[in-house]
Amino acid sequence: MVTDQTVGLSWDDRFRDFDARDRRKGKKASAGGPGKVEEILGLETVGELLTWYPRRYLDLDAVDSVHELVAGEQASVVVEVVGATVHTYQDKRTGKRRFRTEVETRLAEASLWMTFFDPYESMAKDRVEKLHRGRRVVASGRAEQNRFKKQRWELIQPFIDEAETGFSLLPVYKVGGALTADEVRKVVRPVLDIVTDVPERIPTWLRDEHGLLDAATAIRWIHRPEDRRQVGAATKRLKFDEALVTQVAFALRRREQAEVAAEPRTGRDGGAFDAFDARMPFDLTAGQRAVEEEILADLARPHPMRRLLQGEVGSGKTVVSLRAMLRVVDSGGQAALLAPTEVLAQQHHRSLTRMLGDLAKAGELGADDAATKVALLTGSMPAAARRAVLLEIASGEAGIVIGTHALLEDVVQFADLGLVVVDEQHRFGVEQRAALAAKGAGRTPHELVMTATPIPRTVAMTVFGDLETSSLTELPAGRSPIQTTVVPLADQPAWFDRVWARVREEVAKGHQVYVVCPRISGDDKDDDEVEPPLDEEERKGPPLAAVEEVAPALEEGPLAGLRVGVLHGRMAPEAKDATMQAFAAGDVDVLVSTTVIEVGVDVGNATAMVLLDADRFGISQLHQLRGRVGRGGHPGLCLLVTGARAGSGARTRLDAVASTTDGFRLAELDLELRREGDVLGSRQSGARGGLQLLSVVKDGDVIEAARAAAARLVDEDPVLEGSPALRREVERLLRSDMAEYLDKA
Repeated sequence: MVTDQTVGLSWDDRFRDFDARDRRKGKKASAGGPGKVEEILGLETVGELLTWYPRRYLDLDAVDSVHELVAGEQASVVVEVVGATVHTYQDKRTGKRRFRTEVETRLAEASLWMTFFDPYESMAKDRVEKLHRGRRVVASGRAEQNRFKKQRWELIQPFIDEAETGFSLLPVYKVGGALTADEVRKVVRPVLDIVTDVPERIPTWLRDEHGLLDAATAIRWIHRPEDRRQVGAATKRLKFDEALVTQVAFALRRREQAEVAAEPRTGRDGGAFDAFDARMPFDLTAGQRAVEEEILADLARPHPMRRLLQGEVGSGKTVVSLRAMLRVVDSGGQAALLAPTEVLAQQHHRSLTRMLGDLAKAGELGADDAATKVALLTGSMPAAARRAVLLEIASGEAGIVIGTHALLEDVVQFADLGLVVVDEQHRFGVEQRAALAAKGAGRTPHELVMTATPIPRTVAMTVFGDLETSSLTELPAGRSPIQTTVVPLADQPAWFDRVWARVREEVAKGHQVYVVCPRISGDDKDDDEVEPPLDEEERKGPPLAAVEEVAPALEEGPLAGLRVGVLHGRMAPEAKDATMQAFAAGDVDVLVSTTVIEVGVDVGNATAMVLLDADRFGISQLHQLRGRVGRGGHPGLCLLVTGARAGSGARTRLDAVASTTDGFRLAELDLELRREGDVLGSRQSGARGGLQLLSVVKDGDVIEAARAAAARLVDEDPVLEGSPALRREVERLLRSDMAEYLDKA
């Protein structure tokens, strides 16, 4: 953002003459001037205005004659108003009185009409007043030939703006409220004439290397381009600017981290790592071996590992993280696994204890000589059990500690915390992860954060740029394919009965089924983690599904005679754990649940899942949920029940999920379909001071180039002494609330 020196001055500092001129004309200082821009857009400085870039451009030279118009296509023209007339008519659908304004204009030597439809007479009168005779305007709209007067061309409900002379492109700005793009242009115009000291953040050698404009030219061309070539050149430079600032901040973070000391954890021969390796009943995939080598190399260094491990649902992240924990235990340290929910923490405790066998029974009769103890700490534990676990942690007896947010409490003290593993990292805030890392008793622990939601590389570089990234893209042997089918109630309502018949068939084979609902009870507000509801007219079928309503309805209806269990977040922790254990033991045929089963739940005999109101879930969430089935060698089935109509955005998402089980491809598609703000947060996705032009969807090459350039800059000039403007901008970013996104890891 251009905020240095005079560019950072307030409106009052730079626009006293501008406002005084308005006052002499009898206007309020804010009417159409800087005050209005500041009030509505929140732009307080000249620099902030100059980085409020146009969102598109109208081509003023696109059409010079009515003979060039094509019926049904958009056209942009510069015309002079001849006159305007308002006609009244009755809306046939509502019977209400409506107003049609016909404006005659002159394009070259021919007439071109503009037709507007307004619900209120005041709107029509205001339009006539603004479109007075002799006014020169830009009009952009759909061209049509009048069906009654075939020689008459008209633009239907066109976009109108003030015409500028001397330029073939008209910038159109994002505006709001009573502010128009024309008013923004009128404020930008004198600013471009006044400001000559635009700070240059990119060194000359780097601009030359990438063929980039200087900052002043880029700012001038983005706001007042003479042609599309200038728009392209300015956009290229300013995108690189945005990418470079973020990537330099990351490079500085990585450099700082490399200077922090950590205890190397190299393990020992004949320890728990080797013993576990010798008795594993399966072979690691090539991908798991490669990732493990990266992690073990990091652990052996005298600086803290900070690595993001992402992988498909069921790709084997858990076993990779367990082996990293065993390496730390063999080095005399402890490892802590932080899980977002008690259900997941308990699941991890059971699965890790089962995988380790007697290696998890240190101090017990018959335990392996290399064994350690695996402890579980949750907020719902009885006081006596909690005290016992706290003692095991503090004494170092527990080499591996699994827990929820309870691990973050002050009373939890480790003897030698060497590794922090954060599962489903997006569920935890920066402060929470830092609180656990601070328990290293004066030593900085290594850190491994995991996610089963694949992250596109461009997002990883933009949001997790100060972490090294490892990816598991292949599934271990034995995982069966999952068939995913959309059940469209709007088009095929009879299929709903077939869904429950299919559930009974799976149970008859001796298997189990999940039924997932977006709500707990019928009077709940919508869950914050699901998609916004569709318009009511787009929805068909039953009301939004709720666990407490669906479960009894199934027991009394299509699933009568089957053992139906219930699981949701409002249940007491012991009740949730009992339900999950009963399901894992095969004592429950059908588990009706919310998204509490989304991550970590591993029941090999569960082969089918029914997602009710599936359109209420995002792509990544659907993929995560689907990954709960097909884990035990049996083919999986996922039925996406929806009331969304074909062609809607919701159906597009569901069809995408049904078309592939490649989580990385779905992550890319998810990013394309969603607003980038959903991924990056509003500060980075277009809010003032954030990413205005750079798109993590489309500009991966720019981000890659900026990352490489940032690494070179920081290596050659660690304090950015030779790039003071860049240093100030990076410091500003690190002080802002955008730092939260830089700290996501």
